Amino acid sequence: MGTPDSTSTPFWGPDFAALCEADPEIAEVLLGELARQRGGLQLIAGENFTSSAVLAALGSTLANKYAEGYPGRRYYGGCAEVDRAEELAVRRARALFGAEHANVQPHSGTAANLAAYAAVLAPGDTILAMSLPHGGHLTHGSRVNFSGRWFHAVAYGVRESDERIDYDQVRDLARAHRPRLIVCGATAYPRLVDFAAFRRIADEVGAYLMVDAAHFIGLVAGDAVPSPIPFADIVTCTTHKVLRGPRGGLILCREELADRIDRAVFPFSQGGPHMHSVAAKAVALGEAAGAAYRVYARRVVANAQALAQGLQAEGMRAVSGGTDTHLALLDLRGIGVSGSDAERRCERAGITLNKNAIPFDPVKPMIASGIRVGTAAVTTQGMTETDMKEIALLIGRAAREDDESVLREVRAAVGDLVATHPAYPRR
Repeated sequence: MGTPDSTSTPFWGPDFAALCEADPEIAEVLLGELARQRGGLQLIAGENFTSSAVLAALGSTLANKYAEGYPGRRYYGGCAEVDRAEELAVRRARALFGAEHANVQPHSGTAANLAAYAAVLAPGDTILAMSLPHGGHLTHGSRVNFSGRWFHAVAYGVRESDERIDYDQVRDLARAHRPRLIVCGATAYPRLVDFAAFRRIADEVGAYLMVDAAHFIGLVAGDAVPSPIPFADIVTCTTHKVLRGPRGGLILCREELADRIDRAVFPFSQGGPHMHSVAAKAVALGEAAGAAYRVYARRVVANAQALAQGLQAEGMRAVSGGTDTHLALLDLRGIGVSGSDAERRCERAGITLNKNAIPFDPVKPMIASGIRVGTAAVTTQGMTETDMKEIALLIGRAAREDDESVLREVRAAVGDLVATHPAYPRR
């Protein structure tokens, strides 16, 4: 393939030309994915567009460096520069979230959760966490995951009447099972979590409280939702999603747990950190400290609420009645479409979202009765509540139709919309 010009590659620079020469097949994959992200609506709740600065750090020479250990205490020489990167990331995380301690080394949210469990639990200990079918996460005690195989997991859920967390059930289960760790946070729960209520329950039974804030930590950074930091012993999160950083994990905790958390990350569960990713985390954390990011975070929530309202007008019931965050969960049974069918049809129309189980779902997860949508990426593109109304109409039309001509019409409308609000604008 030929070397693309700057109109095709907005930020990769001359290094991309070298990739085109050395490995044109992979270069073609990169260009194809860039075209996919630019050409459609990206509504996966856990995805976003990083800045060019974050991508530059990810593609830097820091990828070459082994740096087992922590700044000033490495097992390898030559770590002066990566020490600076990690120290910046830690300082920025602590300042942004008001945390006493931060560990920026986890490779992912799952790795962060593994380390958090290792810091305060022994195999066989009891954890109390949200049920996966009700919106929780694999690492919150699913039997197919280490969290459900190594620990005794007890699950709480939502009330069938309003699909909100049943705090009375949480308290009753905590009293009955006396967990060593209570986990709150979810991947498909659109409402705010009452951290104070969880703190009271944890204190009553002598449990640690961990908040998995992977999905909403970016909203916390932007002061768009309440912070779990004053209530939790440990907060785990990812640096992608709303936070707009690289794919990776982050742990925030009280000072008295700092040493245990650090040892649980290294050497217990990880070796050398990915220093290019650590540097990219520092970039994203610095960006999130700015006033423009706070405006962005609030727009994410407003857009999610507008999108949920628009989808309800299309006959899709918003689980729990709406959303307080960046994501919404929609029940499609009212329009007679499964989540898996809606996902496939929307993808053919240039709309990327995911099928998702709803609470008390009568069908299997791979079919699902619902879809999950998120507004982090489209808000990064500059879209507004007015655009969300149009997106809702497009989703409604695509989800109902299995006619290729109709889906082509929707795709054309999607193309017009994203052309007005381009991802990674050409320069």
